[in-house]
Amino acid sequence: MARRVFFSFHYQRDVWRASIVRNSGIVDAQAAAGFADASIWEEAKKKGDAALKKMIDDALIGTTVTAVLIGAETASRIYVNYEIDKSIERGNGLLGVRIHGLKNRDGNTDFSGSVPARLSAGGYSIYTWDGEKFGEWVDAAYQQAQEKKAREAKSFGRW
Repeated sequence: MARRVFFSFHYQRDVWRASIVRNSGIVDAQAAAGFADASIWEEAKKKGDAALKKMIDDALIGTTVTAVLIGAETASRIYVNYEIDKSIERGNGLLGVRIHGLKNRDGNTDFSGSVPARLSAGGYSIYTWDGEKFGEWVDAAYQQAQEKKAREAKSFGRW
């Protein structure tokens, strides 16, 4: 079953790489409104933090899995961390995918960056993009989230 996936990544540095993943045709892709049009992101930035967060919150609606695309500087991006936090709150499946080996629009790869702390601390799976198994990784993240929800519901029912 196709999962609706939200992509979290460092826009300025990795949008080209993220487009390769997003347009692979493997999953139903979703991202903040600025994904395809930088002017939308820039306009929201002018309106401030609340406008950016609302744009992200709205883009997360209807998604079941969040894929954090890990590039050279992803771990340090404040809005990536916000997207991870909101994804956890929503109960989305969560996974990280290293994309530094993908070429940007100039044909260059990048260096491997750190995994965002919220991903590593949460024990979420981290992969390196290979172009073939992404759908399996997304399904595994979804199943992990469903199992966590079931455990929490069972635990809650005991109190």
